[in-house]
Amino acid sequence: MARSLLFLIILSTLMVLPASAQDATQALEAASAAMGAGNLNSIQYSGTDGWVGAVGQSFAPGENYPRVELTRYMRTIDYEAPSSKEEVTVIQGDYPARGGGRMPIQGERQRTSVISGNYAWDMQGSNSNPAPGAAEIRQLDIWLTPHGFLKAAMAAGNASAISRTEFDGVTGVSRKMTIVSFTALGKYRVSGQINDENLVENVQTWIPDPVLGDMLYEHRYRDYRDYDGVKFPADIHVHRGNRYLDDGHDFYEVDVSNVQVNPSVAALTIPDGVAQATVPPVRVESRLLADGVWLVGGGSHNSVAVEFSDFVVVVEAPLNEGRSLAVIAEVNRLVPDKSIRYVVNTHHHADHSGGLRTYLTEAATVVTHEGNREYYEKVVFYPSPRTLEPDRLALYPIRTTFGGSATLQTVTDKYVLSDGTRTMDLYAMQGLDHNANMLIAYLPTEKIVVNADLYSPPAPGAQPPSANANMRSLYENIQRLNLDVERHVGIHGQAGNHTDFMRIVGGD
Repeated sequence: MARSLLFLIILSTLMVLPASAQDATQALEAASAAMGAGNLNSIQYSGTDGWVGAVGQSFAPGENYPRVELTRYMRTIDYEAPSSKEEVTVIQGDYPARGGGRMPIQGERQRTSVISGNYAWDMQGSNSNPAPGAAEIRQLDIWLTPHGFLKAAMAAGNASAISRTEFDGVTGVSRKMTIVSFTALGKYRVSGQINDENLVENVQTWIPDPVLGDMLYEHRYRDYRDYDGVKFPADIHVHRGNRYLDDGHDFYEVDVSNVQVNPSVAALTIPDGVAQATVPPVRVESRLLADGVWLVGGGSHNSVAVEFSDFVVVVEAPLNEGRSLAVIAEVNRLVPDKSIRYVVNTHHHADHSGGLRTYLTEAATVVTHEGNREYYEKVVFYPSPRTLEPDRLALYPIRTTFGGSATLQTVTDKYVLSDGTRTMDLYAMQGLDHNANMLIAYLPTEKIVVNADLYSPPAPGAQPPSANANMRSLYENIQRLNLDVERHVGIHGQAGNHTDFMRIVGGD
């Protein structure tokens, strides 16, 4: 009697199962059979041709990410563990050394990224560098591979599907496509497109980004080939950005030339330092540079706070909201009776603009290059979805109007912030390969110049850097503008004297 009742319960459950879930199961099973996913426990794929783009580091808004040539790519995935080891070697190649991302590359640059369970780290030779902040996205990366998508979608229990017929402009033939969608890691909505040959063509999701909000993360798979009964694409093309609002989105492309099915993968040993690592708290340390001028550091990126008679200016809002909130709190401690009226943005690169939105909630005016206006108005400050990691501007939306309002002030050649006593001059750089729309800040009374990414003064006693194109451009602009400089303050690095800078660049 109990067994009959159980059968009736199961049958009733199947009868009320949504048709889209049934379609998803059928599509996933068909694709799994066609691609050999059922018996695939591990895979290693590699190639020696392709390119890698520096995400968020375009030369100018509206341009694609700067690229370097990929000379070696190897990825080993254990779906059972789950774990992944990705090894990448790049050179500058024939791509122009224009834009951010530590361009140009001298010789080879190698990167090994590892994820095992909840632990992520990077390898530099035999050294293991913890990367706890990257763990979740690297886990997700496993399930965005063609076979990983099928395995994760079938195991999720929440997959649904729709079918559609779309016209292929290349072949001139209409094809049936099935879109299967499921939720991965409890928060990421992942959708995969399965074609009429039961092959996974595209997998996409959205990941949080301080600049773009819910940022598109899309993998395209083409030209499948058979490897011992497992079909795997020869062409992998990945987007990370927002190709609907901005042209910058191409992340990397690999031409796969070798695939090993079910290779023996040794279990990855979690290094001791990695096992104990956590995402470090935001650390802020301020240092007085001159009366009413502070270097606000404590991390990889600095800000500079300058006190005027009835307001404060902060130069640079880097990284993310967490950093901005900490800097704002420190500035309020240093100057408790004055508000931050302006935040100066040196350039649009993601690591230098990720905290700008926070200052809008403080009623500050963003000062940036005129060439960034459309990008900030239509992309960064636009109320696009931010469901994964909503910031203060998304949670507490305020009316932000542009076109001459107090929210955004742009600079073409020179802009002056002054209270009648203290002055800050903002100049647009010329002839720079790092960024088309770069500003430097200059305090003429204090004879201090503030720059980002062009010259990072070393710590006292440290080996000075070798001169590069960015330093020479800074020198040439200082000469062009006839600036009387005694000290340099870097958004990276320390504060240093102009004599040392001149010694490095070889100026008179």
